[in-house]
Amino acid sequence: MVLEAAARFLEVRSRSIAEVRRRLTSAGYRADLVDGAIVRMMELGMLDDAAFAQAWVESRDRAHPRGERAIRLELGQKGVERAVVEAVLAARRAGGTECDASGDEASGDEATDSRLDPDLAPVSADRAAAERLVAKHERPLARVADPRQRRARAYALLARNGFDPETCREVAASMTATTDLETDTS
Repeated sequence: MVLEAAARFLEVRSRSIAEVRRRLTSAGYRADLVDGAIVRMMELGMLDDAAFAQAWVESRDRAHPRGERAIRLELGQKGVERAVVEAVLAARRAGGTECDASGDEASGDEATDSRLDPDLAPVSADRAAAERLVAKHERPLARVADPRQRRARAYALLARNGFDPETCREVAASMTATTDLETDTS
């Protein structure tokens, strides 16, 4: 009975162990039955916080780019242990060093060249996610005539989505510089 309730809860999307535990406990199931169901689901591979966290980060990077701070907070609210979150974010950073601004993985030759040429330096995962977020909001930002105000709005957008101040500053500045160049050539 408890296992069935947990399985129904997981039908919609994957969940963390803590989310399943909260749901089953709030539904009135005894703690020992909830623990048994969670152990069994972990044995079956239906519950895995590391896989959940990895999928969450990949989903965020793809659909709703967020900075590390926001992702860390979201996963913490889902009940994922801090060590698991840090491991997943470290893997994101390691994988992000081989990504270009569009999030596509760089080929081995390009990665080697980027170490030799500072102009081809790899883009961090956070920076790539920030650039994707700004690109998604490019049209409304481009409508702001004043470059300083446009940069401030881009910075605020990035800060609201959990990017660190340095990334916000760099991406907002590069976005306004690119927009200004396009306006000048038109």
